[in-house]
Amino acid sequence: MKKLLTASLITTMAIGLFTGCSTGEENPNEGGLKVGVFYYNFSDIYISTVRSNMDDMLNDLGMDFQNYDAAGNQATQMDQINTAIANQVDLLIVNSVEISSMDIADVAKAANLPIIFFNREVTDDVILSYDNSAYIGTSSSEAGQLQGAMIGQYLVDNFDSVDLNKDGKISYVLFKGQEGNVEADGRTKYSVEDSNVILKAAGLPELEFYDVKNSSKYLVDQGGNWSAQAATDYMNVILAEYSEANNNMIELVIANNDGMAEGAISSLQNVGFNTGSGKTIPVYGVDATDSAKQLIKEGKMTGTVMQDAQAMASAVVLLAENIKNGEDLMANTDSYNVDETVDKIRVPYSIYSGN
Repeated sequence: MKKLLTASLITTMAIGLFTGCSTGEENPNEGGLKVGVFYYNFSDIYISTVRSNMDDMLNDLGMDFQNYDAAGNQATQMDQINTAIANQVDLLIVNSVEISSMDIADVAKAANLPIIFFNREVTDDVILSYDNSAYIGTSSSEAGQLQGAMIGQYLVDNFDSVDLNKDGKISYVLFKGQEGNVEADGRTKYSVEDSNVILKAAGLPELEFYDVKNSSKYLVDQGGNWSAQAATDYMNVILAEYSEANNNMIELVIANNDGMAEGAISSLQNVGFNTGSGKTIPVYGVDATDSAKQLIKEGKMTGTVMQDAQAMASAVVLLAENIKNGEDLMANTDSYNVDETVDKIRVPYSIYSGN
């Protein structure tokens, strides 16, 4: 679906000036396309990597851009977007706090501004509601499927050593970043399902969630920030009861991102596991951040799924350059994997195990 570039990129309506609690960073470029780039949270490790790459690329193109940090607050992000529109930006690039971001699309449409959503997937109806919008992200199921493939094969190869209490099954904990997030849902579902397919094919029992009373079979970061601290806090409580001494030790950690994986490792290290030598619980994450790669190299983490921050930033900047050059928003995207019915570009994942 082609998106027609509107005749004017300057706001056509008067909007009152709002101020967010954090307006972020400005860049030194003046002139050229004026861009507002809105991040859900600067503290997210993966998002920080995307931001670093995008800053470099936008600077190379001479874009006049400003970064905004919503710090995980949707109301703050809306205030920041309204402020940017009042300051007559030409383009909105949005890493939205919430997936139901129709209000953001409506504001962009009313101001006659193109908008690029990225990373945190908005629903199809948000993109379909406005012809000059697009989304760049990943397939919600792919990370979970790749993570499940890694976990399943690792357990087939190492089942006896992972089964610490020798009860013939693997007890796991799964950290879900956020309820209602498309990526979190896909990773949570397929990491376990695809692991179990491989285990069953090898004649081995399916994974068993450590807490039989938890019907969801996952733990959520209640702050919605996919944070290392949330995983550390959970693990500290878990390990007080589910321990090697009690013969019911957690035997596998699955995390929806590397930050939560690292938080779990920190807690495991406090009880003598995952120090780089000796006793190790397999821990898997998503993103392949530099710190996670280092943990894998040191033998403290088992694997992760690479979400390519540079490729994500590059796709966003390509669409921004289209706007700068007066082309359709979705021009020059033939080499990308684009959904058939909605303008969503999918950046592929890949397995990272340090090999």
